[in-house]
Amino acid sequence: METTVIIAGFGGQGILFAGKVLAQAGMQAGHNVTWLPSYGPEMRGGTANVTVIISDDEIGSPLAPQPQTALVFNNPSMDKYEPLVAPGGTLIFNSSLIDRAPRRTDITVVAVPANDIAADIGDETVANMVALGAAVAATGAVSLPGVIESLRIRSNGEPEMLQRDEAALRRGAGLVREGAVSG
Repeated sequence: METTVIIAGFGGQGILFAGKVLAQAGMQAGHNVTWLPSYGPEMRGGTANVTVIISDDEIGSPLAPQPQTALVFNNPSMDKYEPLVAPGGTLIFNSSLIDRAPRRTDITVVAVPANDIAADIGDETVANMVALGAAVAATGAVSLPGVIESLRIRSNGEPEMLQRDEAALRRGAGLVREGAVSG
């Protein structure tokens, strides 16, 4: 088993943190993992992406020119990564912020209103966890309980924030499991 995931958006959307949580879950499950961030010089508002590879075998390169899954949070990331998803792969996009539907028909598309759900939870900063929960449910690369445990390891331990993050992960995963967001 090898799963390649690219998470992309603007700086400040929690892109790199979502990748760290996913990578930690892979390590906790005993897999080999790479985590390769890329971001512009801007602290917030610049582009940011991270490639996470989770594998049962040794990983030859941290690069993923054709990821199996792309999780995109903004229009520029949709434009850049939609064409790169491997045929038969999965594109998960934040339909709260992206104003167009994906054009490809050879991939699975999952539209997740991550910011809307985060606002409903009461904290728009958890949109990244809503989308990550959807990605976990859509790919099966790691388990949701494993991601929740890795979130506890990777977070700063604020109980209220952990509760909101966990609620966001569960809401995103639940939408995919219920089939409510597939596009």
